[in-house]
Amino acid sequence: MQKIDFNEGWSYKRIDKEDEYKAVTLPHDAMLSENRSINNPGIHNLGYFEGGDYEYKKSFNLPEDYRNKDIILEFEGVYRSPEIYINGKLQKKWDYGYTERAFPAENLCFGEGKENENEIKVIAHNLDQPNSRWYSGSGIYRPVWMYVAEKEHIELGGVKVRTISTTPFDKTYRKGDAMIGLKVLTNTSASSENIRYRIFTNDEGKRLIASGSAPSNKETEIELKDVYLWSAKSPKLYTIEIEYKGDHTRENFGIRTLTWDRKNGMRVNGKRILLRGACIHSDNQLLGAVTDPDAEERRVKLLKKWGYNAIRSAHNPCSKYLLDACDKYGMYMMDEYVDMWYIHKNMHDYAGFVEKNYKEDLRAMVEKDYNHPCVVMYSTGNEVAETGEKRGIVLTRRMTEYLHELDASRPVSCGVNIFFNWLYSMGFGIYSDEKAKKDAENPGKKKTAVGSEFYNQMAGILGDTFMKVGAATYPCDVKTRDAFANMDIAGYNYGILRYKTDLKKYPERLILGSETFCKDAYKFYEFAKRNPGVIGDFVWAGQDYIGEAGIGSWEYEDYAPKNADPAGWLTAGSGRLDITGRPLGEAYYTLVALDRKKGPFIAVKPVYQTGKHTPSAWKMTDAIRSWSYDGCEGYRSEVEVYARAEEVELFVNGVSEGRKKGKDCVFRFTVSYRKGTIEAVSYDKYGNEIGRDSLSTAGSKNIITIKPEEECVCKGHLSYIRIAITDENGVVKPMEKDRIKVSVTGGELLALGNACPYNPDGYLKDETFTYYGEMLAIVRAQEAGKLTLTATGQKNGSSSCTIDIR
Repeated sequence: MQKIDFNEGWSYKRIDKEDEYKAVTLPHDAMLSENRSINNPGIHNLGYFEGGDYEYKKSFNLPEDYRNKDIILEFEGVYRSPEIYINGKLQKKWDYGYTERAFPAENLCFGEGKENENEIKVIAHNLDQPNSRWYSGSGIYRPVWMYVAEKEHIELGGVKVRTISTTPFDKTYRKGDAMIGLKVLTNTSASSENIRYRIFTNDEGKRLIASGSAPSNKETEIELKDVYLWSAKSPKLYTIEIEYKGDHTRENFGIRTLTWDRKNGMRVNGKRILLRGACIHSDNQLLGAVTDPDAEERRVKLLKKWGYNAIRSAHNPCSKYLLDACDKYGMYMMDEYVDMWYIHKNMHDYAGFVEKNYKEDLRAMVEKDYNHPCVVMYSTGNEVAETGEKRGIVLTRRMTEYLHELDASRPVSCGVNIFFNWLYSMGFGIYSDEKAKKDAENPGKKKTAVGSEFYNQMAGILGDTFMKVGAATYPCDVKTRDAFANMDIAGYNYGILRYKTDLKKYPERLILGSETFCKDAYKFYEFAKRNPGVIGDFVWAGQDYIGEAGIGSWEYEDYAPKNADPAGWLTAGSGRLDITGRPLGEAYYTLVALDRKKGPFIAVKPVYQTGKHTPSAWKMTDAIRSWSYDGCEGYRSEVEVYARAEEVELFVNGVSEGRKKGKDCVFRFTVSYRKGTIEAVSYDKYGNEIGRDSLSTAGSKNIITIKPEEECVCKGHLSYIRIAITDENGVVKPMEKDRIKVSVTGGELLALGNACPYNPDGYLKDETFTYYGEMLAIVRAQEAGKLTLTATGQKNGSSSCTIDIR
């Protein structure tokens, strides 16, 4: 089967307004260039972007020799409710905006010339707002492929590989013998004719390790000797090549077993693992909803660098590119289905379709995930208050059982907001069409909070402790226990204070912290190490994202003026990494809390920020790694040190500011700011020094420093380039603000932005302001040669950087 890139040569227009077609390459996010206004009904959930309906079209010719072959089209993601027409005839439509569909292309013309030209049109519906609690994007935001196959061929996605057993050689669990099951589905499923297979190492050597023949359409067991076993610590992959009647295909896979039980917790290849997880939304930060393999790889590498070994795809099925990256770099995945079942959270959301479509949707998710070793769990939903009702409890069981039918090798969970289940049962946060209609009629006024948003607003007002204590009450147990009994692993959103009690009360229950607060990372990890009944934790959130604007932000008035347009709010401000990928103080805390590093690490709350800021339960601190605050001599400075230590001593310019014990790996000091060097020394319980960290004040000179994250870039791929105002030694100066214009030769500037949650500029301009001295450019390299980026500030001159294109 031949796979053809079908992403070039498209154009699109908005069809609910008078608009002209614009040329575009897929994947494409139409929403990112739309108007932002408080009158847009998606309001802060979408970053105030406007929704719309869009038409995409592409003309193409097919060779005459394709006439007697099967043509298949695959759309990996269209937001939302796509309708696909070929030469004016409807070919396919579906409802969900996050699942892919593949289908035979019909009504085609073959041959050269204008008279044999085909036209494909795709209608993406996203005008009906609100329909999402976070930034969804609009249009064909994931890639499109054309497949050309013989009349008798292997089904698209028809190669199924699973690991039946492994026998590790030693306690490293990295190598061993294995038994795998291979099933190859063909479009002539009634027959059982032989296929040929060859299995290779997935590396430059491409060493053949097994070959043979097997019947099609039934599983064959294949014994493999002395192979690498896949895990997050050792992500070794293999490639299987299949031949059937002249048709060829290949699939990557990993060899790993997965078990889960109360005594041993979750085990990969027989060894217990703890999921140190991060929730992420589907947007690729400054790129909007666009799915790009480089962006997905970068995100996985960043999260792994900062201590995580698992991702929760909140709250929709993830992209294939993200799965590929998780397989490649070693990141476990919990793939999640949906954010609502039959109770609306927004007027036009997917709640009206789930009970009708869940089998089709879940089948698409499992077919996408099946061969990926990174996927260790499915989630049927997020904060679905339906789990506290009889109808919803039955639906919980049905979806769990259906997933078991499709794939018995992975457990099923669901993220249940324990406290909200009880609140909802008492009449709080309930959606009604009447409320939604009033909100739609008055888009500029404050929206009535329902569902998850109601909980989020309560948490913002009352704080995380109140919400966690509320979840620990008896009525919350009553409103969740039946649903938890109908899933393999109970997903607790913000329920850490229940862990100890529930493990005792429910001796068969496995618990997953499916959504948690950052500040609880140390408590979770220490408890879970001793209790296999807790298999992991997913913090909200691993990286900041567009939409739910301001929910996790601690922003001050110098970046978010008191009377500024609310539509300037763009990102949640909730992430251990900001939206540009820069680690915040919380990222360093996470490294220590999850025992990836011992520390110490110093982080300082911005010394000059003395005004009011917006609080959030989803942010532990706004401390950053800097001791450069010109003009702040003598200011009160709040310093945090993160360390696994008995005590920490803090020094400013060599003078001790005290020696303290900490709590949950955090040591807090209040000192008077003085230019120079701040240093932390950590000690064990015997008083021995075990670690040291320091920050120094930047020099007086201001320079625009440009630093690509990679030294070179391949043609057609992305280069992430950091731009900062620094001193001559590259030390960032967070108080320096400048508006910087960027120009590029040898590439295309795709996005330019900073990490400020309040950002009226957006990411599609060629200039923006620095935020705490920094910003990020994303450039796609063009022809081989050189890529040059020039950054010119209004106050700090100009700098350039040249990158090799391979």
